[in-house]
Amino acid sequence: MILSMTGFASATRDFPGGLLSIELRAVNHRYLDVQMRLPEELRVIEAQLRELIAGRVTRGKVECRVGISQNDNDNQQLELNPDMVQRLLAISNQVKTIAPQMRELGMGELLRWPGVLKSNSLPPEVLQQLCLDGLKVVLEDFRATRGREGEKLAQVLRDRLESMAQIISDIKPRLPLILDAYRAKLSARLQEALGNVDDDRIKQEFALFAQKIDVDEELERLSTHLGEIRRILKTGGQVGKRLDFLMQELNREANTLGSKSVATETTQASVELKVLIEQMREQIQNVE
Repeated sequence: MILSMTGFASATRDFPGGLLSIELRAVNHRYLDVQMRLPEELRVIEAQLRELIAGRVTRGKVECRVGISQNDNDNQQLELNPDMVQRLLAISNQVKTIAPQMRELGMGELLRWPGVLKSNSLPPEVLQQLCLDGLKVVLEDFRATRGREGEKLAQVLRDRLESMAQIISDIKPRLPLILDAYRAKLSARLQEALGNVDDDRIKQEFALFAQKIDVDEELERLSTHLGEIRRILKTGGQVGKRLDFLMQELNREANTLGSKSVATETTQASVELKVLIEQMREQIQNVE
């Protein structure tokens, strides 16, 4: 299975006094770029959350949002933490001694300081573990979402591969006829330009030019690359960069096919191949 770099998943967890929400969303990116949006209560586990994400995602710009909403609960009680208040006031007095111009610590600032007010709600370490466990669940759903999207991308790529294979299959049997037609055209031009030209001279001129316009090798390499892409899609995994490289190789061969063309059939085949390659390249930008 291949994975898309785009995806979304979310989950919520109830806890005494509130609700924890976790959301993951991602778009394509050359490397893994994780952006965290966390409440202050959970900043302490940011590194662990990042580690969990990096363990399941290798490429993409991933945004992780975690929110905490408090419930209006009559059973929730707030208690003052006298020890914390004393420490903060002592520090405030020390600051005033060093910098007398500084104003005193206000009541609102004091009460908003972490740890000053204690509640009977969930302890911080329990809330942190709840978040870690919740992210694991969200990551499973996130990976499944990316897998479903990845399978759609893979099918699009397979369809384009079949179209390219058909173009190659159609043009190959026509190459001898194209070369024969070009030989006749070359012979007529030489006769017109030089008058009587012996057949050996014509054969020599054509043999030299035939090497320059021979596209058998390009068609063979195109077929080989198509087979390798099919194998990669079947194997799955982290294949985005490899597929992107193969698109460059396909495009190179299609360009060479066009530059060597001496007939409208091969020119048209080159154009159609490049259109399909570009369509595939656009889809591959979303593959992990």
